[in-house]
Amino acid sequence: MTAPLPVICLAGPTGCGKTEAAIQLAHALDGEIVNADSRQVYARFPLITAQPSPEEQAACPHHLYGFLPTDRKISAGRWAERAVAAVRDILARGRTAIVVGGTGLYFQTLLHGIAAIPPVPPEVTARWEARLAQEGAPALHALLASHDPAYAARIHPNDRQRIVRALEVHSATGRPFSWWHDHAMSAPFCAGPLFYMAPTLDWLTPRLARRIDLMLRNGALDEARAARQDNDDPAAPGWSGIGCAEVLAHLRGELTLDACRQLWLHHTRAYAKRQLTWFRGRPQARPCPPADSAALLRLIRQQRP
Repeated sequence: MTAPLPVICLAGPTGCGKTEAAIQLAHALDGEIVNADSRQVYARFPLITAQPSPEEQAACPHHLYGFLPTDRKISAGRWAERAVAAVRDILARGRTAIVVGGTGLYFQTLLHGIAAIPPVPPEVTARWEARLAQEGAPALHALLASHDPAYAARIHPNDRQRIVRALEVHSATGRPFSWWHDHAMSAPFCAGPLFYMAPTLDWLTPRLARRIDLMLRNGALDEARAARQDNDDPAAPGWSGIGCAEVLAHLRGELTLDACRQLWLHHTRAYAKRQLTWFRGRPQARPCPPADSAALLRLIRQQRP
């Protein structure tokens, strides 16, 4: 069996300062950064999904940011394949791999393996996507909750991609999505400490509001208008992310700009709360203060051999 690859993982809720901290860690540890955020993979939304800026990416090597078209979706397993390839390449150059992001499932997959779910027939996927288009995500989320309450509780009622995935797996295999993650896991791909920034929501909320205002001032609407030239389908995976969905709704005349901003902040804060809950529930995850890279570096050096 291949030994897991050594990594350092830095997680946390959206807007807590992971990008700045990761760059400082990369400088201190001769490292390179690998993205573990399921929204920051989309090429058309560098601003709305808060990808590291060109200047930040020039500060040290970054991997797996902004490579996916709007109409493509990516599973945790496919992401892990790319992440492992990036980590292996980083280690081959004698450098430190620092995996950074806010998608808990990505870290879970990387550090604990992936569920060995059989391929789902395309006609099953098509049937659930048709129901999604007809009935809407909240209705299918309620259906999922009756079949698999454990997994339904972990995802947002508007998370189209994950709702359809869970329902298609249940249909195709006869077992809930959560069962596969409890009973049929592969070996871990990587090993190493998992740190997560643990701000309070009172500290985080005004930061999120300021960040959204800055995104709007810096061209979030123009970014979305340009993305619409390639794909204007609100059901496309790239548009399903928080921020993208609200801005698209405004451009389609469904929300005023103020309502767009308020809903964007509401959804972002709720997502940050779910992220914090998820990371706190991981026994191996170690909390660290936000906006304190020196303290984080001390924790890492204490834990590394």
